[in-house]
Amino acid sequence: MPTNSVSVIDQALLDAVEVIAREAGDAIMSVYAREFSVEEKEDKSPLTEADKAAHNVIVRGLKALPVQIPILSEEDIEGFAGADTAGRYWLVDPLDGTKEFIKRNGEFTVNIALIENGKPVLGVVTAPALEVGYVAAKGLGAFKVEADGSRKAISVAGNPKAGVTWRVVGSRSHPSPDLAAWLEKLGEHTMLPMGSSLKLCIIAEGFADAYPRLGPTCLWDTGAAHAVVLEAGGRVETLEGTPLSYANPSEKLNPYFVVWGN
Repeated sequence: MPTNSVSVIDQALLDAVEVIAREAGDAIMSVYAREFSVEEKEDKSPLTEADKAAHNVIVRGLKALPVQIPILSEEDIEGFAGADTAGRYWLVDPLDGTKEFIKRNGEFTVNIALIENGKPVLGVVTAPALEVGYVAAKGLGAFKVEADGSRKAISVAGNPKAGVTWRVVGSRSHPSPDLAAWLEKLGEHTMLPMGSSLKLCIIAEGFADAYPRLGPTCLWDTGAAHAVVLEAGGRVETLEGTPLSYANPSEKLNPYFVVWGN
């Protein structure tokens, strides 16, 4: 019998969501291995067979879980009626980094997050072409998952020491005209281009120190990896210094934000 108990986060739920994400990754890779068509959405963003296939796998898997929670997926925005009475909803990007998928550079992910009262409390990010994943849940920690399923606890690097060069990760497909001014204020830095939600995961893993996103993103682009960053000890904040929130899913767009590895 499905339950909507207030506390649903445990290791079993995190493991179950990881399985769902990996199954979605398998569906994506079956398309990746062959020729595929590319459509264009109303907002001019690309859509492939893989996006649709992964969406179907994820929705079917989440609906089969013991706890029944509303689902907001990039591929079915109209089907979302709002959070449940406990302020919870699943936030899903079946294929984040579709442009990277089309380019076949491997830097695309499956993102599944559980949002509770505006905060990401569970997140699973898998990169099927790279055969790695990142999982986290409130109180359980953050982990990198290797191809063989083994998990390694991860944590952010902390602020660079005085005089040390900042390692900044940035979007590979979405350059921002505001970024140069922000980087000038930051000081000495090196840039690491990366696609999809992997940018946040790189921060969580301690391989970069900051990720400024001074361009448009949607809630589903960040929710899952945001949970990983939080459990790894990092922060995701607006330019005003407030935590990035998912409390109003009807808006869909995030404000500009910065991911900090401290």
